[in-house]
Amino acid sequence: MYLGIDLGTQGVRAALVAIGDAPADPGTAARPGSTAAGTVATATHPLRSRREGDRHEQDPDDWWTAVRAVSRQVIASVRESGDHRPIAGVSVDATSGTVLVEGPDLRPVTPGIMYDDGRAGDLAPTAAAAGADVWARAGITLQRSWALPRVMWLLAAGLVPTGGRVVHQGDHINSRLTGLATPTDINQALKTGADLVDIAWPTAVFDALGIDPAVLPGLVLPSAPIGTVGDRAAEETGIPAGTPVRAGTTDGCAAQIAGGALRPGTWSSALGTTLVIKGTSSAPLVDPTGAVYAHRSPDGGWLPGGASNIGAGIVGREFAGVDLGRITAEAADLEVIPGVCYPLTTAGERFPFAAAGAEGFSEGVPEGRAARFGAILQGIAFTERLAYRRLAALGAQVAGPVSFSGGSTANEYWNQLRCDLLGVPVRIMESSEACVGAAVLAAAGPGEVASTAERMVRVGRTYHPDPVRAARFDDSYDAFEAALRTRGWLVG
Repeated sequence: MYLGIDLGTQGVRAALVAIGDAPADPGTAARPGSTAAGTVATATHPLRSRREGDRHEQDPDDWWTAVRAVSRQVIASVRESGDHRPIAGVSVDATSGTVLVEGPDLRPVTPGIMYDDGRAGDLAPTAAAAGADVWARAGITLQRSWALPRVMWLLAAGLVPTGGRVVHQGDHINSRLTGLATPTDINQALKTGADLVDIAWPTAVFDALGIDPAVLPGLVLPSAPIGTVGDRAAEETGIPAGTPVRAGTTDGCAAQIAGGALRPGTWSSALGTTLVIKGTSSAPLVDPTGAVYAHRSPDGGWLPGGASNIGAGIVGREFAGVDLGRITAEAADLEVIPGVCYPLTTAGERFPFAAAGAEGFSEGVPEGRAARFGAILQGIAFTERLAYRRLAALGAQVAGPVSFSGGSTANEYWNQLRCDLLGVPVRIMESSEACVGAAVLAAAGPGEVASTAERMVRVGRTYHPDPVRAARFDDSYDAFEAALRTRGWLVG
């Protein structure tokens, strides 16, 4: 079995996943004590954030506490069932662009500065200009919210001690697992300015920005071996000492792996706190606006897509304690919801368009909680549809199927609505969480991720688009696009 750990915004989740000798059989469920491929056990532990203005932080010690808790829980679950198969590897995925400073002892010196923290945004134009030619080769345009400006800010503030280094969220957990200053994977390093073509830090660019590459981790591809679990971590987590640790990836890429979206034309839509869309291509898609960018595939090629600040987190904030099944049924009775709702809860948007001044709005939506709820579901589905239209316009194959993942998939009405609006087949894996994708990386060597995923993940539910129903939303969708264009956020 292989252990995958996902460091999300709202919590840490772990999965133990078994591997089979052939593609996973959708009719055979994995369970503790069985020998079938698939997810055997999962566990979750919550995280807390601190937000003040445009700053967003978490405590790295909370990450480790959560990792310890979920690791022990999943291992105990399978052992108590009588399943004593060994844990053959572990891998960690994490939010993209979250950074912190580690001291020489690998302990955190700063809080975790999260992926959407805006404190260093004013440094972004300088960073973007310095490395534009390097990043353009990979179809990348540095954005205000990316991690490189935060690295510049940390160095300018004198927060990196002698012998310390700036690391990503997943790197810090890997260091605590292994007791080593581990390298980072190229995908977590994308937003820190890595050259994805050469898989190297761009030293000339960093010289111009006053960054010594020595304060950053080395670079490897996802699934590369980076160490083994140390004695201390074994005592704290229950993961046996000596268990191989492989490089992980971003949470969006891990969800893509869990969704099996690793062949051209297949895509992953991970709708959790944010919406992350990823696909596969032989070459990066070039988007002059920077809204679409590509990670590297461990199997070669590229994983294009983008991450929106739109997401299902607004449902938890606005409808806490509400019977979601009941209010969903009430919203369905009101379909199509009049008006336009763009339910953005943070300042600025990253994808499917890049607009630092974007903000949420609602116009012409009827009064009432059910109408508001339905307008939110509709607005997020419209944003997703716009994203795939943008990808197609850049030359991507988007025929599907699309794999849905994230907490939003518990809502059957929303799943079908999104499927109808995309107009392609949709599938939801039996275990579609990013931690399952991390477990695949723990099992696979470079060049084997797609084939390994096919032996570890299983399709659970499928949806087919209803073009007649989708047509009923066309006018509302056109009004949605028009509202974004009127505000100057959506161009082209």
